[in-house]
Amino acid sequence: MDNKLALGKQNLILIGIGMLLVVIGFILMTGVPSEEAAYNPDIFSFRRIVLGPGVSLFGFLFVIFGILKKDKHD
Repeated sequence: MDNKLALGKQNLILIGIGMLLVVIGFILMTGVPSEEAAYNPDIFSFRRIVLGPGVSLFGFLFVIFGILKKDKHD
């Protein structure tokens, strides 16, 4: 019986790297929120508005690449 998976080892590694990038992007977007009593200007920082979402988007695209990548020996 042949137990061949739909995705190869290299695909699973690429998907794992992509998911790690997504998690890192979400961590970059976290921080202390603004409250009614005290305004926190850090909610509009480069890290939370541009860098975090950009890393997450790249991670999602990397996951799609990992799924669609074909093995060379097929």
